[in-house]
Amino acid sequence: MRILIIGGNGTIGNPVATKFAEAYEVIIAGRNSGEINIDIADSASIRAAFEKTGKLDAIVCIAGEAKWAAFNDLSEEDYYIGLRSKLMGQVNVARIGREFLNPGGSITLSTGILADDPVLMTTSAAMVNGGVHSFVQAAALEMENGHRINAVSLGMVEAAYEKYKGYFPGHNPVPMDVTVNAYVRSVFGTDNGKVLRFY
Repeated sequence: MRILIIGGNGTIGNPVATKFAEAYEVIIAGRNSGEINIDIADSASIRAAFEKTGKLDAIVCIAGEAKWAAFNDLSEEDYYIGLRSKLMGQVNVARIGREFLNPGGSITLSTGILADDPVLMTTSAAMVNGGVHSFVQAAALEMENGHRINAVSLGMVEAAYEKYKGYFPGHNPVPMDVTVNAYVRSVFGTDNGKVLRFY
C-alpha cells in the first residue's frame, strides 16, 4: 500500500507518517521538506507532485494555512490566503489526486474545531474549515472507482498546546494517539463523506 502524506513532517503529520510507515510505503511531500516538493496553493505544483508519485492507495493532506487576525483587521487579501491554501488547495489535492488513486483508494483532508467552535481571531480560518467540511460531504456523493473522501477535524492537539493555549481557554488538548488514530480511521475504515471530529 502506497500512502502520500502532504505535510508529513509537521507537528501532526510526523507522528501520522511514522505510524503508517510501520507497515506501509509512505511518501512525504511538503512545501519545504519531504521527498517531493508541493505547494498546495498552486495547482500546477500539485499535479507535478502527483506525476512524480505515480499511483497511490491513499492521499492524506495535513497542510494548509489561513490568516489569524481580528475581524476588523482582515483585508480581502488576508481571506484569500486561506481560500487559496487550506480550502482550494485541499480541494485541488482531491480533484487532481483522484486521477492517481488506485480503485478503492481514499483521500483524507484536514480541518479543525474552528469550523464548529470558533474562537477570537479566527474568522478566516473558521470559514475555510467549514468550506472543506461541506466540500467533503458533497464530493463523496460523486466519487468513482470505490474511492472515499473524508476530513479529519481536530481540536487543539497536545503538541501545540503551549503555543496556542491562549486562544483556546478551557479546551482539552487532543492526545497524539487519538490524533493519529483519526487518520488511521479515515484511511483504513469505511467512512465516506464524513467529517471525523475529535475535539
